[in-house]
Amino acid sequence: MNDARRTPRRDGSTRTVIVGAGIAGLATAALLAREGHDVTVLERGSRVGGRAGSLARDGFRFDTGPSWYLMPGVFDHFFELLGTSTEEQLDLRLLDPGYRVFSEPAPGQAPPEPVTIPAGRAAARAVFERLEPQSGPAFDAYLDSAAETTEMAERYFLYNPFTRLRALAVGPVLRELPRLARLLGTSLRSFVAQRFRHPVLRQVLGYPAVFLGTNPKDAPAMYHLMSALDLDDGVRYPMGGFAALVDRLAALAEQAGARIVLDADVTEIEVGAGSPRSERPVADRGAGFSSTARAVRWRGADGERHRLPADIVVSTADLHHTETRLLPEAARNYPESWWSKQISGPGAVLVLLGVRGALPELPHHSLFFTRDWDRNFSDIFDEPRRIPDPASSYVCKPSETDPGVAPSDHENLFVLVPVPADTGIGRGGADGGGDAEVERVADAAIDQISDWAGIPDLRERIVVRETIGPRDFADDYHSWSGGMLGPAHVLRQSALFRAQNRSKRVDNLYYAGATTAPGVGIPMCLISAELVLKRIRGDHSPGPLPTPAAAPTPERG
Repeated sequence: MNDARRTPRRDGSTRTVIVGAGIAGLATAALLAREGHDVTVLERGSRVGGRAGSLARDGFRFDTGPSWYLMPGVFDHFFELLGTSTEEQLDLRLLDPGYRVFSEPAPGQAPPEPVTIPAGRAAARAVFERLEPQSGPAFDAYLDSAAETTEMAERYFLYNPFTRLRALAVGPVLRELPRLARLLGTSLRSFVAQRFRHPVLRQVLGYPAVFLGTNPKDAPAMYHLMSALDLDDGVRYPMGGFAALVDRLAALAEQAGARIVLDADVTEIEVGAGSPRSERPVADRGAGFSSTARAVRWRGADGERHRLPADIVVSTADLHHTETRLLPEAARNYPESWWSKQISGPGAVLVLLGVRGALPELPHHSLFFTRDWDRNFSDIFDEPRRIPDPASSYVCKPSETDPGVAPSDHENLFVLVPVPADTGIGRGGADGGGDAEVERVADAAIDQISDWAGIPDLRERIVVRETIGPRDFADDYHSWSGGMLGPAHVLRQSALFRAQNRSKRVDNLYYAGATTAPGVGIPMCLISAELVLKRIRGDHSPGPLPTPAAAPTPERG
C-alpha cells in the first residue's frame, strides 16, 4: 500500500480520491481503477476493511463485523466485473445446518428443544412441516414469492441509479404493481403472521429484518425476499473469514492500479466554484450544482497535513460524517436537520470469546430469541429506548468450519446483541475492562448462551474476552449515533427514497457504502460501488452492468 505523496499522476487519467477503505471503498477503487481512473484511497485506520474488521489475540482471530455470506449472486457478478470469479477469489463452504434457533425458556421450565434449520429448501420445508403440520404449501409459496421478489429487486431496484424513473415503467414492473403495492404497504411482521402460526417459524422468517437494521413491524413485506437467501440459496462461509474477502478486494484494487494509503485521516472535502476539469456526464448536465469537488485534505499519523487534488471524490465514510463534518455547510445535501428526521438501525454490543474445549451444542450460526419478540424490538427502536432484558442475540462459531480462527482444542465465539443506537451505552474493552453497561450486556449474553444452550461451565472456560460497544462504532467508524449498520430500511429510507450515490450540490462528489443506496450489508456495499460507476459513466440502466468477457485471473498477491 503506497504513499499518495510519492506517486505521480498518470497522464490524462481522471484523478479519483476515495475516502475510506471499507468494503465499499475497496470495491469502488477496484472498479474505477479498472475503468482507467488514477485512484487513491485514503483510510484513517491502520488496516483496510472498515466495519468488516478483524482482531487477533492469543492465537484467536475474530471477525468484528459481518459474518453471514448471503446473496452469492451479487458477489459472483461483482467479481465477474473485475474479470475474475468468486471461485478464484474465495474458498466458500456451504453450511449445514444453516443455523440453529434457541428459544427463551418459560419461567421455572427447562429450555425448549432448539430448532435446527438445515441446508436446502426441501430439508427446511420438512422442519416447517414438523413444527406446523400442513405448512409446507405455505412455505413453498412464501419462498417462491421471495425468489420472484429477489429477481425483481435485482433487475429493477437494487442496481438502479434512479436517474431515469421511466426505467421502472416497463412491462414486468407494471404487471407486478398490484403485488408490489401490497408488499410495500404491508409490514414484514404482518405478512409472516398471515401465513404461519408457530412462534419460532415466525421468528425465523422475521429475523432478517435485523440484517436490514429495522423492526419487523416497520420493515416492508418486500423484504421477505431475504428468506430466499438462507432457506433456499443456503448460507456460506469464506474460509479465512470475512478478513479473507477484505484481503481479496484490496488486492484486486491494487492490481488494477489503485493506491491505498493507511493512517490518512480525511479532514475536509474541498469544494470550489466553477465547472470540473472533465466533461460532466450527460445524466448530470443542468443539475444546478453550486460547487465542484476539488481536493481532499487529510492528516497523517505523524500529524502532517496534506492536500490531494481530485477530479472526482467518492466518500464511502459514514454519510452523516461526510455531510456534517467533511463538507462546508453550503455544500451539504443532508445537514443535521435532515438527520434528525431519520431512523437509525440498531446499535450493538459485540462480545468476542475464546473458549477452551469443544462446544458441540453450537453450530456455525445460532440465534437466541426471546419469547416477547415485539417488546425486544420495541426496546431497541421505540421511545423510550432501552437495552432489552432479556435480549435476543446472535452467536457465530466460525471455528466449527475454519480451524484457523482458534488454537487447537478451543472455540471462537462472536456474539452480537442488538441494542439501541446510543453512544451513551459506552465502549468495550479487554477482559471485562469496557464500560459498565457494555460489560453488563456481555455478561448477560454469556449467561444466556450457557443456560439456553446447556453449557453450564461456559463462563469458566473463557480464556479470551473482548467487547465492542456503540461508542466504539462512533469513534472508529464515525458511525451516526453509534449504530452498527446505518439508516434503517423502513420504506421511506429504502430504494429511491434512500440517500442516493451522488451529491446534489457538489459536482463530481459521489457516495458509496451502507449509509447510502442501496443499503446495508456487504452485497449492498458492492452494488453501491457499481452504482457510482454507473453515475460516472452516465449509465441509467436499472439492472446489473454487463460483465466483460472472461479474462485471465490475476494471481493472488
